[in-house]
Amino acid sequence: MKKLFTLLFILSATFFLCQKVELKKVTDSSQIFKGEIAGNPITMQLKFSGIVDCNQYQHFVDGWYYYDKYKKKIPLTGIYDLGNLYLYNFGNQQNKGTKFLTEKIINLQLIEKTDSIAKVLKPKESLIFKGDYSNKKEIEGNFYFGNRSHSSKLYTKDSRIYRYNNYIILPNNKKINTYDFINPLGGNELISYASDKSGNRVLLYFEELSNFNFCGMCGAGDGEKGYRILYFTNDWNYKNHEDFLIESCIENIYDTTSTRLKESKILKFNIKKTSVSQAYTIVVDIKNATITKSR
Repeated sequence: MKKLFTLLFILSATFFLCQKVELKKVTDSSQIFKGEIAGNPITMQLKFSGIVDCNQYQHFVDGWYYYDKYKKKIPLTGIYDLGNLYLYNFGNQQNKGTKFLTEKIINLQLIEKTDSIAKVLKPKESLIFKGDYSNKKEIEGNFYFGNRSHSSKLYTKDSRIYRYNNYIILPNNKKINTYDFINPLGGNELISYASDKSGNRVLLYFEELSNFNFCGMCGAGDGEKGYRILYFTNDWNYKNHEDFLIESCIENIYDTTSTRLKESKILKFNIKKTSVSQAYTIVVDIKNATITKSR
């Protein structure tokens, strides 16, 4: 019996030591959506095919949809505009329609006129969905065929096509995506992870865009940089996270000084006073996956 307990202890210790955390980056440029038109189930695939002007989330899309009952693909082309989708099937003029939209829609003002521009070529079918990045479970829209109109919907709350997925692979066969839990900006790097009686922690370094609109405020900046801690329960259920900026266009944080303390796993950053915040210091303990902030 004693030998059995010893064996079980060794096995459990080995299992614990084998548990590890990983981060995998996967950038999507296409999405498959499920939905319906006039109550009939459909499947739709859309892919990113180029930015219209200078906002990543205002871009051209191409793809197809089919009624699940028949599975005959019907081509689509159109615009993704900050959650909204304007999709068209031009019948035997599909290539002409795609080229026409690409040449005519070249800036924000013209994106707002997408539907009237598309109607010049008299599309055979139109699908228009209005999304707003809200927490609604579905995105509603309308399907137009000739003079007829039917309600339509996509079974998703997020119609974005281009996505920066940062998957954090956790022990116990668990996985989270920072796209869903933190923000859609990506740019995370795994630094370390640690555990104690309060739970588990994962330390990330991030460099992310300040603004997906390169023509907007901070669009041409170097971006947001810093560290974040993700907090988990003892059995790796996600609780919350904290962000600590060391450089930021949005917060006007520049000229940060950094030092590495005698302990090689501890970093110290001195952030100077800005127009929106007082000076402060953050200390990053890599070994213990903790960050302390003081003024």
